[in-house]
Amino acid sequence: MFDALEDLWPATDRRFTPHTLVINSDNGPDSNSHRTQFVKRAVEFAFEKGITVRLAYYPPYHSKYNPIERVWGVPENHRNGELSDSVEKVMGFARTMKWNSKNPLVKIVKGIYETGVKLTKKVMAGYEALISRLQGLEKWFVDIIPDNLKSEMG
Repeated sequence: MFDALEDLWPATDRRFTPHTLVINSDNGPDSNSHRTQFVKRAVEFAFEKGITVRLAYYPPYHSKYNPIERVWGVPENHRNGELSDSVEKVMGFARTMKWNSKNPLVKIVKGIYETGVKLTKKVMAGYEALISRLQGLEKWFVDIIPDNLKSEMG
């Protein structure tokens, strides 16, 4: 997710660059608020860009309220059950699919993302010190506020 944001960031119009980026997520295994690599990348992104990153998670079994789930339905319906098991198939679906009269923008990510990579407890403690969890809902609401913004907020 943060590689895609890094790629998109230079194209944003600086007049509209946000001070806070809210990421709504389903709290799945790849992006939950205790996933060490995800938290590490979120913190690095927030501090590098100088913006607050707010992670807000949907409760279990409530993904129907997440707008992205409706977006994912468009390609699922378009491919009509056919497997997306090759780059050629995915690119073919993208060329013929339309949503709101527009073709999707598709970019191939060639990075290798290893599974099972975790930070040690000691290293993770350093990242945890840089984030703020909402009391009572620590798992569901996380703020990452770079030091330069903390001083502005008082």
